[in-house]
This record gives sequence, structure tokens and C-alpha cells, in this order.
Amino acid sequence: MRPILNRNNKKKIFNDPVYGFITVPDEFIFDLIEHPFFQRLRRINQLGLTHLVYPGALHTRFHHVLGAMHLMSLAVATIRRKGHEITEEEERAVLIAILLHDIGHGPFSHALEYDIVNKVSHEDISGFFIQRLSQEFDGKLDLALLVFQNKYSKKPFLYQLVSSQLDMDRMDYLNRDSFYTGVTEGQIGSDRIIEMLNVHDGNLVLEEKAIYSVEKFLVARRFMYWQVYLHKTVVSAEFMLIHILRRAKELIIKGETLFASPALMYFLTNNIEHADFIDNPITLETFAQLDDFDIMCAVKVWQNHSDKVLSLLSQKLVNRDLFKIEVSKEPFGPDRILLEKEMVKDKFGLNDDEVDFFVYSEILTNNAYNQNKQTINLLMKNGEIIDASKASDNLNISALAQPVTKYCLCYPV
Repeated sequence: MRPILNRNNKKKIFNDPVYGFITVPDEFIFDLIEHPFFQRLRRINQLGLTHLVYPGALHTRFHHVLGAMHLMSLAVATIRRKGHEITEEEERAVLIAILLHDIGHGPFSHALEYDIVNKVSHEDISGFFIQRLSQEFDGKLDLALLVFQNKYSKKPFLYQLVSSQLDMDRMDYLNRDSFYTGVTEGQIGSDRIIEMLNVHDGNLVLEEKAIYSVEKFLVARRFMYWQVYLHKTVVSAEFMLIHILRRAKELIIKGETLFASPALMYFLTNNIEHADFIDNPITLETFAQLDDFDIMCAVKVWQNHSDKVLSLLSQKLVNRDLFKIEVSKEPFGPDRILLEKEMVKDKFGLNDDEVDFFVYSEILTNNAYNQNKQTINLLMKNGEIIDASKASDNLNISALAQPVTKYCLCYPV
């Protein structure tokens, strides 16, 4: 898929509802944005089915990555101003890395991440896309791929700007998702946090006076997870979609005929694994044709399929007749789950195998600050580096470092 370059392009400006005017920094990055691989992100909703709860949440991955690129340009300018060298080549690489960090997301993002493919993360697929684009553009993305994969050891802070506990990805999606959902508690002071960025021994740090902004950032993230990303009604809808796709795959394996776009059919009929993206170029090219529209078009048609399970689930999702979901701090016992299954079997005339597509008990985990993965480090005035949770006088920050687990039971009524 060799792109036709726009030889006459100039620096473009996007009017973003969150930040105002966003400038595309150079012509090559604009050519990347124009590429069909990237344009697909216009057809991937940032928040999947969240619009069934928050009607305004219809923004796309395309919106998000442009915003993250904008924040990255501000972060680079801040770090340079504080005396740390970032070459023009490195700047372009880190801007491309953040711009393309989500290019590997499939339809409905996280909800179907491991149902479209078998144990291949969207980060891995993003890496495959960046590698393919670098081949098409004569190696111009090679450094961006090294940064994206955390293989550019010369300046580790560049990767940390792309992926860490306080990266530009999180900065943008909290700002953007709170804006489009109307959940104002998720808003963060990204301008101040970026202004407080610094580098110490090659690693990303925040200056000591940013501690209160970090506290607000972590609290906002915890809040957004329970109020938006793990909102129980959103979770119910996502589980329904997951089980619709699993039923469709099961029927195809049994030899049933189903409607699907060519791209969707490829992933329904093949058990695509990591090696398939490496060994077969068709896999990545077909994935590049797959988006939310493929899934929802199929689900609309599947409403009238002869299989009771597939048609019922599809009808209920399309018409927002969502399953009831209960959330508890304690696991639901086997007797309670069995009771719900028996009631659903009687109501819908299902057998023991079919009822598993209608009643599910799952675990929900919210970890606002994962100290085991990476810490947010503060550069104190005396030169000491301290974990933000230890530097804070707010006991809530230490609490936010502990994952919160809840249990849910989902069933139709």
C-alpha cells in the first residue's frame, strides 16, 4: 500500500475542541496522518460503547492521537527549555511514536482486543504498523519504532513520554474523555504538569512543586475508571458485544453461514496469532480494513439470524436492551450464579451451553497508580528523587497505589 505523497502540503492546523488549534509540526507527519492506516482511526471510537451511557462520548482514536501529539510537542519544548538536548530527529521520532501509539487498536478498542485476535495486544499491532510504514517511507520511522518499543537506550525519557504512569497518552485521554462525557471530575491540569516536567539521569521526572497536580491527576484517573471506563452499564454492553462475537465465531466453526464484511470474516474464520502478523502480510493489511462499522453492520444483520443466541444478543445490543449488572465487593457465590442461569434458561428457552452467553460473573480491577510497573518520580529541591506517593502529604495517594477489585454479575431481565 505505497502512499501517494501530497507534494504540495503545508503545515496543517486542526481545530480541536479540547485544546484549540493544533498544528501539524512538519509535512512528513502530515503524510503519515493522510495514510489509510492512520485514517482508519476516524472509524474507531475512543470509548467503544460508552456512548450508550454518555451520549456525547462519540469521539474517535483519531481525535485522541492528534491531541496526544499536541501535548507531546509542548512536553518537548518544556524539556528543551530546561537545558536537555532533544535533536530534531528525536523530536520527530517521539511525535511519530505518540501519534501512532494507538494505530493498532481494533474495533471497539479494549472490549474486543483479545477476541478479534488471539493474545496479540494493540501495542504489538501498533508496532507492526509502524514497521510497515517505515518500510513504505524508506526507513523514516525507524527511530520512532525504537522509541515506541523502548529500545532507544540513549534517552529513556523519550519512551516514558509515550508510555509511563504520566505519559502524554494518559494526559490526553483524561482531558478528552472527561470533556466528551461531561464528567468534569476527570479534568486534569495537564498544562501545569507538562510545565513541571524535567529529566534526571536520562529519566522523566516532575519538579517538586508539581505534587498537588499529580495528586489531582491520580484521583481523576481513579474517578474516571469507576465513573466512565468501568461504569457498570458500559461493562454490561461490552460483555454483550464480546459474547456476540464469540457466538459468531462458534457458529462459523460449526459450518454455519453468517453475514460479515470480508475483513471481519477473515478474523472470524482464522485464529490469528502473533506470528500471523509477522509471516503473512495479508493479516496486517486486512486488519487495516477492520473498524467499528464492520462489527455493528454485522450485529445489525445478525439480529435476524436463525441462531437464537446470536439473534437475541444482537437485538438487545442494537436496541440498548442491556443486561442488568450487579457490582459487589465480594464474589458472587455459585448458588447465586446458578439461580440466575436457571431463571434465564426458563425465560428464553436456552440449554446449559447457551445460557453461558447470557449470564457472566467477572472481576473488575481499578489501579490508578501501579508502583510495580513504574513510578512517578519527583525531583526535590535538594536533588533527591522521591516516589510521588511517598512525597505526598495526602494519604489518598498511597491508597491509590493499591488496586481496587470488584465483582460483577451480568444477566438479562
